[in-house]
Amino acid sequence: MPLIEVSGLRKEYQGRPVVDGVSFSVEEGEIFGVLGPNGAGKTTTVECVEGLRTPDAGWVRVAGLDPVAGHDDVAQLLGAQLQESQLQPKITVGEALRMYSAFYRQPADWRSLAAKLGLQDRLGVRFGRLSGGQKQRLFIALALVGSPRAVVLDELTTGLDPRARRTVWELVEDIRASGVTVLLVTHLMEEAQRLCDRVAVIDGGRLAALGTPAELISQKADPTVIAFTPSQPLPEAELSALPGARSVRTQGPRVTLHGTDETVDALLTTLARRRITAGQLRVKDASLDDAFLDLTGNASAAPRTAHAHQENLT
Repeated sequence: MPLIEVSGLRKEYQGRPVVDGVSFSVEEGEIFGVLGPNGAGKTTTVECVEGLRTPDAGWVRVAGLDPVAGHDDVAQLLGAQLQESQLQPKITVGEALRMYSAFYRQPADWRSLAAKLGLQDRLGVRFGRLSGGQKQRLFIALALVGSPRAVVLDELTTGLDPRARRTVWELVEDIRASGVTVLLVTHLMEEAQRLCDRVAVIDGGRLAALGTPAELISQKADPTVIAFTPSQPLPEAELSALPGARSVRTQGPRVTLHGTDETVDALLTTLARRRITAGQLRVKDASLDDAFLDLTGNASAAPRTAHAHQENLT
């Protein structure tokens, strides 16, 4: 039985469906991503999983339990780091961990957890004096202090600089390695492509796609884009006939060829045979970013890039 099950989930606000028939399941031990443009219904979906909102239709189960009817039991199984979280500015890291651990029947050793998350030298520091990265580490610790079977991480690395972001990604991988299932809500396609075993793309409240990042990339985006400037003109018909070629576009002397790895090999062979040099040759594999834009069909809904406000993790 999957650890988390969502079936036909529907949630309306003022008569408008925000989540409209979404279904997916999360297997124990995996990192499962929920992706989508702003306002797609991602956070509402996971809030139903957490028992913070009641579905208008459909159902949710966490380890077989209804998160609303069985909220107290589900709270012992499911940790959560919310999209927007704050603590009282004067509470210290140690006080917050000790207080939260008291909420659970079988809490983790909060001192050991703080050490694993690099907070052991911040236990006496007030929340208001922590850096952005340190706050994120603390919220992860608070989500894990109850020894949950699964944890929801919503917009985990928003506002972190690239080094801090990668450090947090390593923490997420460590969480999964410890046996905790992760439900990750993110706008960052690079984050999802690196961390997630499978992803659900939600667009306009509906499930647009479900699968591994590699499956989504192969189904919805050209796997490889090759751009070059040939030293001599090449007939488009000849390029289009290359194995795996999907499209060819010529803009002045510049040629852009969409295809596969096989296309790259065939192109290089063709160029060598005809003694043509490929100037400014660029080969780019498709990413989840490309697949996301294809799936949502809306460039204005592009995911956030991995460039954010500069905050230190140390």
